[in-house]
Amino acid sequence: MTFQVPPNGSKGARMPTGGALRFSGAIMAGLYRLSGGRVGIGHGLLLTTVGAKSGEQRVASLRRFEEGEGRWLVAASAGGQAKQPSWLTNLSRNPDQVWVEIGRDRTKVRPALLQGEERAVAWRRIVSEAPRFGGYETKTDREIPVVRLTREASG
Repeated sequence: MTFQVPPNGSKGARMPTGGALRFSGAIMAGLYRLSGGRVGIGHGLLLTTVGAKSGEQRVASLRRFEEGEGRWLVAASAGGQAKQPSWLTNLSRNPDQVWVEIGRDRTKVRPALLQGEERAVAWRRIVSEAPRFGGYETKTDREIPVVRLTREASG
């Protein structure tokens, strides 16, 4: 199942990009893996996608929101930047090649972009659990996408 990435905004926060972002992301992922998930962002996960252009695996460290057994929500906030995060584009182009790591467990997942009222309810929950996310939507004029990741049945 593919989905359309929502459009970028026209304003937003300024954040590091390119090599600096990849380097810091690699450090965070390494610390997360070495510690079995004890070092890094609280309630975090590592999201592995396949690059939309490069075809190479990419890893993003994200805050997760539990949604029951084998289901998590993630917000494509990008710190309130105008541009959607690359991992969201990667999900949309290669939705059958997505994995999450939580602690020492790695599992294949299926992404779904939430829409309408379902997205609004999920967003309110995200902001109530992690209030800093509410600040991100004040920095940008784009609607911040919310993605549900669901564990795929093993084969």
